[in-house]
Amino acid sequence: MPQTYSDERLTSYCFEELELGMQAEYRRPVTEVDVAQFADVSGDINPLHLDPDFAARTMFGEKIVHGMYGAGMISAVIGTRLPGPGCVYLGQSLRFVAPVHIGDEVVASVLLVELFPEKHRARLETQCHVGEILVITGEALVLVPTGAELETISATG
Repeated sequence: MPQTYSDERLTSYCFEELELGMQAEYRRPVTEVDVAQFADVSGDINPLHLDPDFAARTMFGEKIVHGMYGAGMISAVIGTRLPGPGCVYLGQSLRFVAPVHIGDEVVASVLLVELFPEKHRARLETQCHVGEILVITGEALVLVPTGAELETISATG
């Protein structure tokens, strides 16, 4: 049974609990405020994301959401749901397939496709969709704590 911390949004699986085919997702509508705050925090102030006049003259015809905003949502799934707290990112590939617009609801999802027991690692297929449209696809490799390691973390926190 997964360990659930006091924050009901967090679910943590130890390596021994993982099974191929496990899935998790996080969904969120993107707002103007989200894009402005992401630009401020990341430093990516590309006018394609912030200036409607500039963006209107691009191939997109309007402002689009930072691609890394969606990548951050993938990170949210991995860090909070599957495998969850205690896991460590080792790598992430990303391919940006279609733009995301302000007001779109983005659904980030992960699917567990491979386990490496000798090193407690897991490979996850990662995606973001807006409705039926695939907007980001990729793959992540993560280090997953064992049950004993999670107990140690929980006991000291």
